[in-house]
Amino acid sequence: MIGAVVEHIIAACDGASKGNPGPAGWGWVIADGRGEPDRWEAGPLGTATNNVAELTALERLLGAVDPGVALEVRMDSQYAMKAVTTWLPGWKRKGWKTAAGKPVANQELVVRIDELLAGRSVEFRYVPAHQVGGDRLNDFADRAASQAALTQQAAGSGAGSAAPPAAPDTVRKSAPARAARSAAAGSGGAAGGASGTRAQSGAPRTLKAKYPGRCRCGRSYAAGEPITKNTDGWGHPDCR
Repeated sequence: MIGAVVEHIIAACDGASKGNPGPAGWGWVIADGRGEPDRWEAGPLGTATNNVAELTALERLLGAVDPGVALEVRMDSQYAMKAVTTWLPGWKRKGWKTAAGKPVANQELVVRIDELLAGRSVEFRYVPAHQVGGDRLNDFADRAASQAALTQQAAGSGAGSAAPPAAPDTVRKSAPARAARSAAAGSGGAAGGASGTRAQSGAPRTLKAKYPGRCRCGRSYAAGEPITKNTDGWGHPDCR
């Protein structure tokens, strides 16, 4: 168990699925006294959906924290948060049936989370995913889950693992600078002109997303964010 000597823990959890369903993983992270990522854990799920990965991440976090310590959980999954805070009481009253009378999806995970929540102080906080200057804990948990989905290997601070690598969204912030350097280096030569022609003729069609979604890399994109078509659907231009 974690957190036996503190009065309040701030944490985040996230799940990732590369294909939905596809190779999936979960991750959670606990903040230190300054609110920075400190202790963390991530693990593989084989082939699973985003929703299963998100719920598993929450279950693993709750199972790792001392139930006697107040906990704040930051999540970017509306589904997972509403499942355990809004819909769960109604599902239980209806014998684990939805309003439409159908069996509740991922019931085993939801039941386990309900058991872990019993008698403890847990505050859920929704944080939008992948925002510039967004929540550092959520970003860390997202990267940990994504790495576990890709590698299908467990990792964490307890195992001495290095922090998960920067995600595509972080790398993409430096793309304009790279493009400017490339243009400056090739502006006067034949190679630079040929490269420019290929880029113009072969550039993928990019448009602004009408609705939020999730890219093949496992990270979400927001409505209005640039996306492009890839072999698995729509996603970040850099992930094409």
